[in-house]
Amino acid sequence: MSGLRMKSENLSHVNRRGEANMVDVGDKAITQRTARAEGSIYMDQPTLAAVSANQVKKGEVLAVARVAGIQAAKRCAELIPLCHPLALSKVEVTFSFAQDHIRIEAFCKVSGQTGVEMEALCAVSTAALTIYDMCKALDKEMRVEGIRLLEKHGGRSGSWQAQKES
Repeated sequence: MSGLRMKSENLSHVNRRGEANMVDVGDKAITQRTARAEGSIYMDQPTLAAVSANQVKKGEVLAVARVAGIQAAKRCAELIPLCHPLALSKVEVTFSFAQDHIRIEAFCKVSGQTGVEMEALCAVSTAALTIYDMCKALDKEMRVEGIRLLEKHGGRSGSWQAQKES
């Protein structure tokens, strides 16, 4: 048990007894914080064409996915147990078409005491799953890949940017 205690002292979400713990951010300064995340949903050409032409029977796939992503960012603390509820000042979800996939990007912004990385990641994940849900009758082989944080700014740790993929 002492080994666990020693290691847990370096983890912000684990207390001295090794138990999950919500971090106290009450003494942190309120600063502007932003995060950007991405992910992709791969699908066959007919499905991609149907989404692009807005011809999916369930409705406007990207419009619904955008709203779902925004909603997910706003409700992130309800989904991820140790996240703090945040009063987001901006959430933006965008889509771009590639040859065999739709790339999803989310941007989140807050003036607060903790970052918005999880909110951006939740937005991308939920937007991708919404596209999957709306298109699953057309393409059972769809797959969601590459969900990751691209960059974050603000807070004590400052700015961070992901390495470019090769």
